[in-house]
Amino acid sequence: MVHKVMTFNLRVDIPQDGSNAWENREKKVTQLINNHQPAIIGTQEGLLRMIKDIEEDLPDYQWIGNGRRGGMADEFCAIFYHDKKLDVVEKGQFWLSEQPDTPNSISWESDFPRICTWGHFRFKNDGTEFIVYNTHLDHISQEARENGIHLIWKRLLNHYDKKKIPIILTGDFNSEPSNPVVRFLRGEAAIMDETVNLQDAFIVLNEPIGRTFHGFNGGTEGEPIDYIFASPEIKVLQTDVDRSTVDNVYPSDHYPIISTLEIN
Repeated sequence: MVHKVMTFNLRVDIPQDGSNAWENREKKVTQLINNHQPAIIGTQEGLLRMIKDIEEDLPDYQWIGNGRRGGMADEFCAIFYHDKKLDVVEKGQFWLSEQPDTPNSISWESDFPRICTWGHFRFKNDGTEFIVYNTHLDHISQEARENGIHLIWKRLLNHYDKKKIPIILTGDFNSEPSNPVVRFLRGEAAIMDETVNLQDAFIVLNEPIGRTFHGFNGGTEGEPIDYIFASPEIKVLQTDVDRSTVDNVYPSDHYPIISTLEIN
């Protein structure tokens, strides 16, 4: 089956953004999502009120996740899923720290608590199952980024070995392609003497990727920091960076990434 998966940093709602504050962007974000009709959306930086707004605007979607401070507090890495297409089999969340099952835990000089939300999904029409991991790595500490992605990989690999189903990783990694974090996921570099071999969905692009964070300024110059990765049995058919505006306004300070994947 062929389905779309999106990763989208929503830009947290803060008053100092002025005209770019959430209340002025909410409908633009949901219109952009609706344009693509993805089966899965890995989001970053959503506060509970933002997530509730999206839920209200897009009644075909439900979501899973908790806040990074625990419970419903602070930013989420919520995973939205198309409720008419998918069922949730299992779900969970862990913290990118030395105490991954302790809410609000911080390690490795991370500027904030960082989290990874995951869901095991089943397509209603044919029973195909897959797992999605969604995260937002720290923007300050390279140590936190490397330790965080290694922890994610260990958990992801355990799921993969146990459940024998495809896995997708989405997120804002705060890492350009030359960063050891991305090179680790591509199998080009080791972290803690381990290597990975996931598919970078950007590999199907026949042109420079360009930047995915643009600070509400648009443009293409630069490198991506937002990614979709997939386990080897998933076929990546197409990947797009949506640089469009809605009513001449950018819905977020990041462009969403959309990959068309064949998941069997």
